[in-house]
Formats: sequence, C-alpha cells, structure tokens
Amino acid sequence: MDLKVEPQLSSKDLFLLYKHLYDYLGPQYWWPGETKEEISIGAILTQNTTWKNVEKAIENLKREGLLDFKKILELDKDYLAQLIKPSGYYNQKAQKLKNFAEFMLKEFGGKFDVSIDKWSLREKLLSVKGVGKETADSIILYAFEKPIFVVDAYTKRILLRHGVIESDKIEYDEIAKLFYLSIPEDVKIYNEYHALFVNIGKNYCSKRTPKCNECPIKKLIKD
Repeated sequence: MDLKVEPQLSSKDLFLLYKHLYDYLGPQYWWPGETKEEISIGAILTQNTTWKNVEKAIENLKREGLLDFKKILELDKDYLAQLIKPSGYYNQKAQKLKNFAEFMLKEFGGKFDVSIDKWSLREKLLSVKGVGKETADSIILYAFEKPIFVVDAYTKRILLRHGVIESDKIEYDEIAKLFYLSIPEDVKIYNEYHALFVNIGKNYCSKRTPKCNECPIKKLIKD
C-alpha cells in the first residue's frame, strides 16, 4: 500500500496536533513499568515485537526476581534467553540485556543518574551493542526522565500518511528534529506525545487496514 497522501498537516502543526490528541484521548500512562529497571529492560525487549509479548517476558523475569542489572549480568545466558523467549529473538536479546546491564553497572553503578546531560547519555547508550536510537531514546525519556523525543514506526507512518514527511527513508534524527523545533522541551509532553502516537498507530493507523474515517486526526484536519 502506498502510504503517501497529499499534505494535510505541516511540521508547524505538530504542537497543535499534540494538544488535539491529548484533549481527545487523554493521558496514556505510558511507559508501563513499576521501576526504572523494568522500563529500561522492556525498552530492549520490545525491539521487533509487540508489547503483549514483552509483558510475558517481563513477568518471567519478575517471577524469578531478575529485574536487576547485577543478577542479569551474572545469570547464565541460555537461561536468560529461555525466560525472555516470548519476546522473540531471545538469544540476541539475552546478550543485549547483558550488554546493557554491564553498561549500567560500570557507568552508573546500576543507578539512573539524572544529573548527566541527555546528549552525553545518548552517546554512551548508543555505544552499547544492541541499543539503537529508538531504544536509547526510550530509556532516556522513560527511565532517566529526560526530554527527548522517541520516534517509532507508528510516528513515521502517521507523519507520512499526513504529509508531514515525504518519505519513509528520512533519517530518525531528522524526524525527531521536527518535534524539537515545534514543541516545548518538556518530559511530560514528549512522554504523552509518543504514547498518543502509539495509541493512534495501534487503533487507527495500522499498516494494512487503516481506519481513517474514525481517526481523531481526521477531525483536526476537517476543523
């Protein structure tokens, strides 16, 4: 399916779109997780899978008392892989979790140091094998609670369908820059906006069967 449409929104409309979606859908209470450790581990496990699958893996880890960086680093990798098997790519993700746990312990003593500059933190996270931009930014926003915009597949699809971007080949950081130029630097706004895009992407803007007539964005465009 060709997702590109005639421009309906511009990058200047992004803050207006946020306020409209927030008023329409309300707070999203995302990212789900009881601790910062759980949130950051979930950010790695959610790569290339659904959140429903991640929840099963998280529950396995929680049941074994393994939402702990030191325990993950010391755990047998094959056993860790079996615990997170519901999340898919479990052998690779087991190694990624160990890489991240080692990073957190060596760099921050296992704590979430909120004093570090977010861009320095991002650079450090991206040096961890298995942590890409979306995963790093999710950890920075939701676990370190710093204002950084998370761009995921839903975000890109919605912006493409409404003409804010012209191609799905556009670089991740170029998309994020549109939000930095349009929206105040605020953790709560960036948190809610990402979550609102997840809501729209899951419930209205699916890849194959979009429900455009029911989508809250359509009302904003019509108004």
